[in-house]
Amino acid sequence: MDRKIEKKKGIQKKHIPYIIAGTIFLFLISWMVFGDRSSKMRVEKNAVTIAQVEKNPFNDYIRLNGQVQPGSLIQISALESGIIEQKLIDEGSTVKKGDVILKLNNPNLSLSILDSEAQLAEKQNFLRNTQVTMEQEKLNLKQELLSIQLENRRKKRAFEQNSALYNDKLIAKETYLQAKEDYEYSKNKMQLIIDRQKQDSIYRSVQVEQMEESLSNMRLNLSMIRQRIENLNVKAPYDGQLGMLTAEIGQSVSSGEKIGQINVLSDYKIEAKIDEHYIDRVSKGLKGIFERQNAEFVIEISKVYPEVRDGQFKTDFVFVGERPDNIRTGQTYYINLQLGEAKDGIIIPRGSFYQTTGGKWIYVVSNDGTVAQRRDIKIGRQNPQYYEVLEGLSPGENVIVSGYESFGDNQKLILK
Repeated sequence: MDRKIEKKKGIQKKHIPYIIAGTIFLFLISWMVFGDRSSKMRVEKNAVTIAQVEKNPFNDYIRLNGQVQPGSLIQISALESGIIEQKLIDEGSTVKKGDVILKLNNPNLSLSILDSEAQLAEKQNFLRNTQVTMEQEKLNLKQELLSIQLENRRKKRAFEQNSALYNDKLIAKETYLQAKEDYEYSKNKMQLIIDRQKQDSIYRSVQVEQMEESLSNMRLNLSMIRQRIENLNVKAPYDGQLGMLTAEIGQSVSSGEKIGQINVLSDYKIEAKIDEHYIDRVSKGLKGIFERQNAEFVIEISKVYPEVRDGQFKTDFVFVGERPDNIRTGQTYYINLQLGEAKDGIIIPRGSFYQTTGGKWIYVVSNDGTVAQRRDIKIGRQNPQYYEVLEGLSPGENVIVSGYESFGDNQKLILK
């Protein structure tokens, strides 16, 4: 006789795997919908630097390294090409205007002087010979004029005598006419010689003047060539200190080549390089302050150079009022350059996080200090101590300002 088997009620052993799978499925669905899926990283709290966001006056300045330079530099250049024969003054020595620093040698200049002297002597001889010839021609003309004047007087007397005889009908008309013609010819000839003498005198004057001018030019040329010999002595153009001198014995230098400089020590300036980020904010007249010998000294920008090299541009500062004692070329001063007036703003201390984020985001620490969440921000101005925060942070919040190199792209840091 068969017995009826009744079904067991409740959860049976065979149902357990299905229940576990369903539970896991529901947990995954719940985590995907309601869970925190942001990437996380555990960080030792003591390994990071946490700073508070504050609202305080932001002092708009930058820190610069400035180097003392002479107030002005005067370049030393070779006026003539040549080979350095002697070096009389060493770099760093004090010089007076006109002191010979270097002596050059140029054999070609000596040959030029000899050639110019020979040409000058030849020109002088030619002028003397011309002057002698002109004097001889002048004397010949005078002698010729005297002869024609004597002949003219005789012709005139003969004409006057024949004219009287002809009027008394004592001589023939032909004899009278010949005497008249001879006299008129002699008179015209004398006038011609007088005119010629005047023209020759004018011509001689012009010719002598031209030759004298030419001779004067040759003398000037010779003098200038001799001056070129003097220019082989490279001299100090100004009182001061002999600075950089790039010249060695035996070195060949060309005309106009820069070989050194004179540091004029009557005044000083400070030269500083500034990051190109500030090029639109730096202008002539901005004030700077530096400390020296337990005192503050004020300087201002006198010149801003437009060229940008290696991401920096150069500026010159001059002193306003007093300057430090024992100031020397080459000294370094640490300058605070004021770019604008201090204004209230939200600020955070400078930190190495900026190198990673570029100031676009930062980790903000929760109130209980256990979590730091990544947040977008906007950085404005900056000085050596603080960043000015334009957007993203509120006073009283805490942020991580130390380096982010080891945090990767994690959105959240769990602080232990």
